[in-house]
Amino acid sequence: MQIQIFTISIFDKGESIAEMNRFLANSRVLEVEQKFFQNEKGGFWSFCVRYISGSMPSQKSNFSSKEKVDYKQLLTESEFGIFTKLRECRKILATNEALPAYAIFTDEELAGITKLSNIVTAKLVEVKGIGEKKIEKYGNKLIELLKEKTEADEKGR
Repeated sequence: MQIQIFTISIFDKGESIAEMNRFLANSRVLEVEQKFFQNEKGGFWSFCVRYISGSMPSQKSNFSSKEKVDYKQLLTESEFGIFTKLRECRKILATNEALPAYAIFTDEELAGITKLSNIVTAKLVEVKGIGEKKIEKYGNKLIELLKEKTEADEKGR
C-alpha cells in the first residue's frame, strides 16, 4: 500500500483538482481521507489517498464512458427553467458546504426533481439517487432557495 497526499487551496482554479482526479482515475484507490484546514493565508483541503501501486486493469472509468446529457433537449421549456434555477440553488449549497456541486445533487437528480408534480421535501424521495440522508441534509434548503429564486424572478417581470 502507498500513500499520496494532495493539498488543494480554496482558490485553486482547477489545476490541482484535475491532477488529483487524473491520479484517482488511474490508481487502485483503497481509501481517501479528507480534511479542511484554515490559516492566515486562507483555507485548503488535504486529501490522503491510500492506494495499491501497479497499473490499473484496462477498463474505462464510469465517468468517461457516460455521454454528456443535454437536459435542454430532454426537458420541456418550463421544466428546463426550473432545472436552471435548481442548478443555481445547488451551486449556493455547494459553495456553503465547500463541496463540488455534483456531491450535493447530480444533474440527473435535479432533472428528476423538475419532473415532480409538486416540489416538496416529502416528494424528493421519489427521485432516483436521492435518499433520506440527502433529503435531511439538503432538501429543505434546496426547496427554500428555489422558492426565493422563483419569487425574485416573478417580481422582476
